Amino acid sequence: MKAIALTHYLPSDHPDCFIAANLPDPVPGPRDLLVRVSATSVNPVDTKVRSPKAKIESSPRVLGWDAVGQVIATG
Repeated sequence: MKAIALTHYLPSDHPDCFIAANLPDPVPGPRDLLVRVSATSVNPVDTKVRSPKAKIESSPRVLGWDAVGQVIATG
């Protein structure tokens, strides 16, 4: 799957604050839905999650809490 993510918590004006990541398709668990996302938005939670800090993620951390799309699988 394609996703916008981060590995470093950089200021939003830094050119590498977001990265385009290609990740394995998720598999829904017993109480999950798998959604083919067609649009997302940024909300206050996203800005707080990615606020600058010294932490470095070992794998890309996907951003985005608000999304719309089509359910393609259920757990």
